[in-house]
Amino acid sequence: MTVAAPALATPGAPRRAFAFDSTWLIWIAIIAILLFLVVSPFVYLVVTSFTAERTGEFTLGNYAAAYGRSRYVAALVNSLKLGAAAAVLAGLFAIPLAWAVARTDMPGRGLTRILVLATFITPPYTGAVAWILLAGPNAGWLNRFFKLVTGAEAGPFDIYSFPGLALVIALYSFPYIFIFTTAALELVSSEMEDAANILGAGAWRTMRRVTLPLALPAILGGLIISFLEAIALFGSPAMIAIPARFNVVTTQLFQFFGNPVRVEVAAAYAMPLLGVTVILILLQRLMTRRKGFVALTGKGGERRPINLGGWRWAMFGYAMFVAALSVFLPYLFLLQAAFAKAWGRGFSLDNITWRNFHFVLFEHATAAQSVVNSFLYGAASATAVVILTLGVAYIVTRRLVPFGGVLGFLCMAPFVIPGIVLAIGFYAAYAPPPLALYGTALILILAFTTRFLPIGYVNASAALRSLNPEMEEAVRVLGGSRLTALRRVVAPLLKRSLLGAWLLIFIPATRELSAAIFLYGPNTKVASVMIFDMSEEGNFEYLAALALILQVLTLPLLWIGMKALGRDFMLRRNAT
Repeated sequence: MTVAAPALATPGAPRRAFAFDSTWLIWIAIIAILLFLVVSPFVYLVVTSFTAERTGEFTLGNYAAAYGRSRYVAALVNSLKLGAAAAVLAGLFAIPLAWAVARTDMPGRGLTRILVLATFITPPYTGAVAWILLAGPNAGWLNRFFKLVTGAEAGPFDIYSFPGLALVIALYSFPYIFIFTTAALELVSSEMEDAANILGAGAWRTMRRVTLPLALPAILGGLIISFLEAIALFGSPAMIAIPARFNVVTTQLFQFFGNPVRVEVAAAYAMPLLGVTVILILLQRLMTRRKGFVALTGKGGERRPINLGGWRWAMFGYAMFVAALSVFLPYLFLLQAAFAKAWGRGFSLDNITWRNFHFVLFEHATAAQSVVNSFLYGAASATAVVILTLGVAYIVTRRLVPFGGVLGFLCMAPFVIPGIVLAIGFYAAYAPPPLALYGTALILILAFTTRFLPIGYVNASAALRSLNPEMEEAVRVLGGSRLTALRRVVAPLLKRSLLGAWLLIFIPATRELSAAIFLYGPNTKVASVMIFDMSEEGNFEYLAALALILQVLTLPLLWIGMKALGRDFMLRRNAT
């Protein structure tokens, strides 16, 4: 057998003619899939916003209809106010916790991380339901307790209000700020703090004047992500804002999909939300990439926990207070409702029953199937994302095509597209003939796949950069293709990273609501939509049972992730 060795050719020797590698067909297919998932829905979304419904002609009438009524404009203003209020509240919850966990000797730091993780994996709409049980204006448990203690005729809490909605959203978005801030604070050397202490500053002043300013870009980045999470949410506003008789952008978009469906107006109305998201994401990226603040301390500096003295227990009390609002109280009363014959009757032995779980699992027409659908669609989309992004990351990191940077950008683009806007794009692109995918399992899987492409790409790209390409070249020298190298060498070496990425995609995909609410059909309803429907019907006992079933089924996956990747794998990996 003759072996060609072009690497040994002398300088100036003519290059070999380009030899077509069959694996190029796979790279072309990956590029085509990426265009189908990301570019096509976005193009259809923009084109639809300028298209007349009946004639198909160019028009600005959709924008006039979308913003021609004061209540539509008011919904946009409400979203911006809600985002700002939720971000500020989330910062008040997260920043002290992040500082205490990363920089101090507060007891229970590991427990605090676990509780933040528990908050992180709780779907916001589940938290909204729990807070309806807690702070409903009439039967909410906090109001009932207040009336019992004070003898007042009415309680002070009303979750069906703008402040109530902002609080609920903040409680389930503060982990983003915690993640960013903790990651930055863990890089701060104690030398800067020691210098402040020598000059007479105490622990609290040092924290305010030295430590937190060093992490300011990361804090601001987390606040922006929390803001964007608030304005893009659908479940919590639908459960709280609509009964409170005010709209935000996402609930108004949902109303455009009533009877008749006004997809052209919805597409036009979604454009400002998309624009705000793109601008703020670019700003967040710019700030979190500014390493100058932390670099001043030196990466090799010593990092010692700050001694808080007696204040360490006060900080621990604050951590438990936040955990009570986001985890302890919500789950306590979800459990009470799930096992209650009537949740309003309270905690009594004659009010306990297993019937809610039996009804949800075996008697309800679609509840059990919705859980199965959630896990099937989540598994399919997670698998598709891992395979697709591994291929794209391989193309980009190994520079197999000259426009690899564009492919990487396309994988990250869904990060700046809110789920509800993405769903409208999929509806515009693939609901009409010839594909006519509306209501099918395929359109949900495709939407979930697109939604979580950034998570898969970030993980695959980081993992591939840690591998030496010489191992792949050895496979090629021995006659194997790039696909063989990818399948037999790269994938086995990256199995832990790929498992982590799969879990990070699967868990949120099983509870995705913003995209699913626009695309599901009678036979493809998922658990998140089922929970939303039950909340509209007021079936809180069945709803609580279904929500707990979904959470319990997630626990084994979390255990696998913790064993394979570390206790707080979701928090640390999402900080990338």
